[in-house]
Amino acid sequence: MQEAHVDNAPAMTVREVAGYLNVDEKTVYRLAQRGELPGFKVAGTWRFRKGDIDGWIERQLPAATTRARKRDHHK
Repeated sequence: MQEAHVDNAPAMTVREVAGYLNVDEKTVYRLAQRGELPGFKVAGTWRFRKGDIDGWIERQLPAATTRARKRDHHK
C-alpha cells in the first residue's frame, strides 16, 4: 500500500486563496467548481493546499506568456 503525501501546513480557505491570488472570492469559487483550481471540500466548504495553488500558478505562467505574445503580435 502506498502512503499518501501529507502536508503539515493547514489548508487554506477561499478567503485566504483569494487574498493570495489577489482576486475576488467569487473567482476562487468559480474556478474551484469548474475544476480549474485544485481544491477539495471538507464538510461542504472549499479548502486548498498552498503547494497545489503554487503549482497551479506555475502551470498558468506559460499560457499567460503565450497569450500576451499573440496579443502583442496582432497590434
